[in-house]
Order: sequence, then structure tokens, then C-alpha cells
Amino acid sequence: MLIDHRTYTVRPGTMPQQLKLYEEFGMTAQKRHLGEPLAYLIAESGELNTYVHLWVCKDAADRATKRAAMQADPEWQVFMRKNAEAGYLIKQENKLMTPAPFAPIKN
Repeated sequence: MLIDHRTYTVRPGTMPQQLKLYEEFGMTAQKRHLGEPLAYLIAESGELNTYVHLWVCKDAADRATKRAAMQADPEWQVFMRKNAEAGYLIKQENKLMTPAPFAPIKN
């Protein structure tokens, strides 16, 4: 199992707009290709103005296949264009992680 851990940083004060943009234009397409996220979280302490989402894949090949299909989806392309035009995002960090043997995450 591979966990795609993504952290996004937005300009202060733009979190509600960023989440609304994603919910309206990106979420359906992303779920269509990646399935339900393991988590979608907003920071309340630590590095503020960040949100994290976690996606589960079987392995790197499964992740690559799913993401390629998503990138080719016209609905996702509309979201990506609108996201770039909005300019809310400052930074993205991506980590590919595997659960520890005793982790409660199940395949």
C-alpha cells in the first residue's frame, strides 16, 4: 500500500475560497479517478493556512495510472485552470509513504 500525502499552503485568508473552488470544480473528478481520500484535513495549529489530503494506492504503478487518467480528464483540467487563475496556492509538498506494519490502515 502507498499513501500519497499532499500538503498545500494557501495565502492567508483564502482557505474558504480554495476549499470552495475544489469542492465545486475538482472534487468530483478527483474522486472519480482516485476514489475516496483516506483523509482531507485543515490545520488548526502548527503551520497555519495549510490543508492535507491522503490518497491510498496499491503501489506506485497504480498511483501513476490513476493520476494519468485524472490529468487527462477535461473536468480536472478545468479545475486546474481555475485553480491557477485564482492564485490562492503558495506551495505544495508531496510525500509517498507506506504504513508501518502495526498501523491500523487496512488495504
